[in-house]
Amino acid sequence: MPRLRLVLGDQLSDSIASLADYADGDLILMAEVAEETGYVPHHKKKIAFLFSAMRHFASRLEGGGKAVRYVRLDDPDNSGSLKGEVVRALKAGSYEEVVVVEPGEYRLKAEFETWSDQLGLPVRIRRDDRFICTLDRFNAWAEGRKRLTMEYFYREMRRETGLLMVGDEPEGGQWNFDKDNRKALPEDVSLPDRAFVEPDEMTRDVLTLVGDRFADHFGDLEPFGYAVTEEDARAQLDGFITQGLPCFGDYQDALKQGEAFLFHSVLALYMNAGLLDPLEVCRKVETAYRQGHAPLNAVEGFIRQILGWREYARGIYWRFMPDYLERNALEAHRKLPDFYWTADTEMACVRDVVTTTRKHAYAHHIQRLMVTGNFALLAGIDPREVNAWYLAVYADAYEWVEAPNTHGMALFADGGLMATKPYAASGSYINKMSDHCKGCSYAVSKKNGPKACPLNYLYWNFLMENEELLRGNHRLSMIYKTLDRMSDEKREAVRGDSHRFFKRIGIEQ
Repeated sequence: MPRLRLVLGDQLSDSIASLADYADGDLILMAEVAEETGYVPHHKKKIAFLFSAMRHFASRLEGGGKAVRYVRLDDPDNSGSLKGEVVRALKAGSYEEVVVVEPGEYRLKAEFETWSDQLGLPVRIRRDDRFICTLDRFNAWAEGRKRLTMEYFYREMRRETGLLMVGDEPEGGQWNFDKDNRKALPEDVSLPDRAFVEPDEMTRDVLTLVGDRFADHFGDLEPFGYAVTEEDARAQLDGFITQGLPCFGDYQDALKQGEAFLFHSVLALYMNAGLLDPLEVCRKVETAYRQGHAPLNAVEGFIRQILGWREYARGIYWRFMPDYLERNALEAHRKLPDFYWTADTEMACVRDVVTTTRKHAYAHHIQRLMVTGNFALLAGIDPREVNAWYLAVYADAYEWVEAPNTHGMALFADGGLMATKPYAASGSYINKMSDHCKGCSYAVSKKNGPKACPLNYLYWNFLMENEELLRGNHRLSMIYKTLDRMSDEKREAVRGDSHRFFKRIGIEQ
């Protein structure tokens, strides 16, 4: 008896386990469904990227002789849900079981686990083996550890893969070159050109559909230039290695007004959707170092983002879900400001990142962590609202990778499971790493008053609001000693400025 094989929109890999034993008579099901486009108001570019990549992948499968049932969003019989489309396919044919690879979000996995009883036939949920570290391997590493420090996980992954290793020792004599990767961007540096992909007819059809159906969703739909095929994604990887990688290390933490990409690869959306294999990406980048095309600090920093952070975030997510997203260690309950959607704020750094996000469905990791993430942390925004925003607005966002980075790293909502301290920063950090402050309506040099940078007084207000929980953190001991020397008058000024600011942007509790 044949099998019905469901392939999700982020499983666009020839090697996906659900297709591994495909045989004649089997049917591959792919579907664009309203339920998946609407559980958060996804960026228009994100929807367009996934639908176009799905259609191209389905066409590739059909060209290889496989039977595909592809359901478009505008199909009048579209049920609107993955389960509904499975039911329709089962009614149209005879299959002994449904085969699917485990999804990247807990809500879907929990749903899939109920299907067998509901459908009356086996539903085989196969392991997603496109990651470098299996979940069993991560859990074995994590078991019994008091702290799940990413750095130590990363070192084990280096040893196991052999990436940037010389025998048993790390290339260059140290594991981590992060201290070399914190330079601000010089004014005269030349940024690489981005070779975006011209939309073909299939992508143009998707853009028309998305423009019609999702006009009220966040973000600019065009210009659209992301790769939607494996071949074009590989070309994007090659372009990054040639143009971006050599300077990526030095300037990976830098920010520049009006510049979305700098030297960043913008490859996460391709890896997360299955168009690029993460281990292959790491090996190609390592080869660039071995051949003398890129320095070690750039290559190590890039590989750490994939082999370290990406794999680690996935392990954290699945180890601690579903309770992980219920954590709110700092008891943050203010609502998300409207300017996260509109960019209508006088804070130049936040305005620029939201504008970038609206244009490209993309912002690099420091923009996410130290601008929009930092503001949400300092302002005490409810983690549920922040998580929903990050999941909605970025083309590379799936809950397995978005939630730990937002909930754990940016917001410290997990109470320190991932980070040893909150990544809180005043305006001085933004001033050091960017040119945002030069044209800002607020003065980064001012600590209090209506013209002061809000990040300055919000920083101290955050430390005061969370003093009971955070004072015992050894990494904040010097900061709290400084707070102890602050006069009562200064403390009241901080509280007053913060209260007035929250009231002005409509989030005061």
